[in-house]
Amino acid sequence: MVHSAAIQDRDGAKLVFKRIRPYFTKLKLIWADGGYAGKLVSWVNRYQRYRLEIVKRSDDLKGFKVVPKRWIVERTFSWLYKYRRLSKDYEYHPDTSEVMIYIAMTHIMVRRLSRK
Repeated sequence: MVHSAAIQDRDGAKLVFKRIRPYFTKLKLIWADGGYAGKLVSWVNRYQRYRLEIVKRSDDLKGFKVVPKRWIVERTFSWLYKYRRLSKDYEYHPDTSEVMIYIAMTHIMVRRLSRK
């Protein structure tokens, strides 16, 4: 789901959780970074059938360290940004951006499956 940049991420997350519920019936656990901590965690646990787990970086680590699970998200973003149309924000409507993400991910999956 793609939404306007005017929507705060935590509010946008609620929209995503409501929308994906009928499609991902076996989904149990969702990892999120510290920006989603707070009321969103209790809202998800109360109104959705998922468990939202906040993955935090260790406070005692100095310098740059990879946050566990975060690399999965960053890797996916790097795959998507190889597609010029996604990296340059050409789209005016969020629905069009969402379709472009579907096309890019479909291309990535087909290429991976064809290697085997």
